Amino acid sequence: MSNKCIIVAEIGINHNGDIDIAKKMIDVAKLAGIDYVKFQKRTIDLVYTPEELDRHRESPWGTTNRQQKEGLEFSEEEYDEIDRYCAEKKMGWFASPWDWKSVEFLMNYNPPFIKLASACITDFELLEAVSRTGKPVILSTGMSTAEEVKKAVDFLHPQVKYILACTSTYPTDPEEVNLNFIRTLYFEYPDIKVGFSNHHPGVVLMVVAAALGAKMIEFHMTLNRAIYGSDQAASIEIPGAFKLVKYMRDLEKALGTGSWTVFDSEEKIKKKLRKSAKEC
Repeated sequence: MSNKCIIVAEIGINHNGDIDIAKKMIDVAKLAGIDYVKFQKRTIDLVYTPEELDRHRESPWGTTNRQQKEGLEFSEEEYDEIDRYCAEKKMGWFASPWDWKSVEFLMNYNPPFIKLASACITDFELLEAVSRTGKPVILSTGMSTAEEVKKAVDFLHPQVKYILACTSTYPTDPEEVNLNFIRTLYFEYPDIKVGFSNHHPGVVLMVVAAALGAKMIEFHMTLNRAIYGSDQAASIEIPGAFKLVKYMRDLEKALGTGSWTVFDSEEKIKKKLRKSAKEC
């Protein structure tokens, strides 16, 4: 069985509506050896109620929730540039749509996956739109009951290719990460690859997740955890992204095949350190 684990760097909304920041993050992901970058796509007036959008919120873009949401959202022109830039860099990308219209929008770019965020797996209008695409689905399980996850998986079967263990707190305290849930998901869904969506601001637990069998690791990436944004504190900065890839690839080599093996490199040591049968 292959030990290869797909690594996904979620840029999400950590670009703060700035396409140049998004490009810098794509550059980091490429240099680090990450497999995919991921964004989030929302149609603001479909995802949020007018009351929610009118609510007071201080942000770099104004004093209402609407101004903040609109400030974070990339336009079609900017997604065209993301698509072009990722193709130029040979970097795969996809996104989490939060409404049916965003699903249709993303299909213009023929993404390799559709990611269903934990917050969205009970939105069956969204799930219906995702189902119509026929695209492979990655589904996160944060804040969700076993019944809620099963309903979503059953509805989208056989499109669901990865199901991710996840805790939807930002950042997640170690005692709530629950890495052994990866094993639980393997037993519950033996025909679906299991992964881990990380919201802990460290690298080590993601490597442990891979050692427990995760075949996809998703983490939020940022250029600076101190800048504005609700996801920044749960994100991994540039040095951490490079460390993660190195540790993950070293782990894949170290896991080996599990077969009973005496390596060629051990033979010389064996001759030096072992007494022969006659000497015993």
